Amino acid sequence: MATHSAAVDTFVGPLTVFSDGRSVVRLEWCTSAEAAVSAETIPAEAAGQSDPILAEAAAQLRAYFDGLLGDVDLPVDFGQVSDIARIVLTTLADEVPAGTTVTYGQLAEASGTGIPARAVGGIMGLNPIPIIVPCHRVVAGDGLGGYSGGLPGHELETKRRLLEFEGALPQPLF
Repeated sequence: MATHSAAVDTFVGPLTVFSDGRSVVRLEWCTSAEAAVSAETIPAEAAGQSDPILAEAAAQLRAYFDGLLGDVDLPVDFGQVSDIARIVLTTLADEVPAGTTVTYGQLAEASGTGIPARAVGGIMGLNPIPIIVPCHRVVAGDGLGGYSGGLPGHELETKRRLLEFEGALPQPLF
């Protein structure tokens, strides 16, 4: 099935969201020089005419980054992830609202899959739809943990900024 994409500028870098017309299938950080591969990029304003899901995704992402929406609520398709990964990602999306965090161990337990916390970390790294499926809200028991989203070289900074923006971490003093 063909995918379409729309670009959304944010304070954590430019994002490209991809839809197959039924669901959001991917979200990526892109540099301005990058072009969406294997997708037709639609100006976000025109997306609603050819892909209502894409238009809604762009609108909700804008509202989220404008501070008007806490959680993005869209149909998603994780593609070729394992059943366990799908359960963990769905649990995260359904049970960890904006402004909160969950540890890798707590998410492992909440998912009911019996997997260890370390496996949850690996699943978060495979999340094809960050922000919409908020893997930035999953932290280590003793700190931020890792993050694979964001522009290259700014991944952990991106996680921190998203959590601060949501009020899940105190703002830095300076």
